[in-house]
Amino acid sequence: MTHSVPSRSSFSIWLQAIRAFSFTASMVPVFVGAMLALSYSGVKNWELFPLVVICSLLMHAGTNLVSDYYDYKKGVDSNTALGGSGVLVGKLLEPNKVHIAGIACFVLCFIIGLYFVQIRGINMLYLGIIGILGGYLYSGGISYKFLALGDIIVFWLMGPLMVIGSYFVITGIFSNEVALISMPIGFLVTAILHANNLRDIKHDSDANVRTVANIIGLEGAKIQYYFLVSAAYISILVMVIMNILPIWALLVIISLPPAIKNMKTISKAQLESTKEISIIDIQTAQHHFLFGLLLIIGLLVSYLLS
Repeated sequence: MTHSVPSRSSFSIWLQAIRAFSFTASMVPVFVGAMLALSYSGVKNWELFPLVVICSLLMHAGTNLVSDYYDYKKGVDSNTALGGSGVLVGKLLEPNKVHIAGIACFVLCFIIGLYFVQIRGINMLYLGIIGILGGYLYSGGISYKFLALGDIIVFWLMGPLMVIGSYFVITGIFSNEVALISMPIGFLVTAILHANNLRDIKHDSDANVRTVANIIGLEGAKIQYYFLVSAAYISILVMVIMNILPIWALLVIISLPPAIKNMKTISKAQLESTKEISIIDIQTAQHHFLFGLLLIIGLLVSYLLS
């Protein structure tokens, strides 16, 4: 007697393709920017915020889809690789469809962005173009993620750029303080990518992919991970002391236990065996979300009590 394998819906396959589970990485900075906008004393256009959320999700989805396409085409993704969505190596979707869907996400994001430009001016256009090009060129075109530039560019794109962009759409102004407050989020989103690259040092080296992790080696990569996670907490503490952030921002301390647990996991990493750190990127993303959520709550509580 044979048992048929239940077929999957197209919706579930596309959810896998866009890696919806990873969207917290783009939602945290957007909501941090929105919470910072609460304290702005001028006119605030909250009706634009849902569009900011949609635009950010489209940009993130587009980046994931295009990255999957080029990684597959360049032979970086394989059945043994831990990164990527797996829809292409698993033959669940056709490569060209994934590529077209990624481009469509960027186009829709750009169209929404034009509405922001009409309201906020030409600076909004520059922010949007930087974001879209950053997303596409991650694996497409110059493929900067293969040139050991992923860490630094992702830091700016998914840290300061998204926090500043969200704040700017709502308030119409740039703020140096907002840029500073975005740094901890940048450190932790970079830690997600770096954790992925640390785990994949051997695989990336075999595939001729250059990342900071495989350039500085395993021990150096461990130190960088410790630095990125620690810097997020230290910067929050410094900004509270300097009165840039309210005391309630120290709620992020609640997220220290998983941070310490992740660092202990990283300390046990070995080049020849990635079993112990196979999901360290997911665990780091979960920590990034918890840290960001606590910061958002801290900013909201501070506003409500002011």
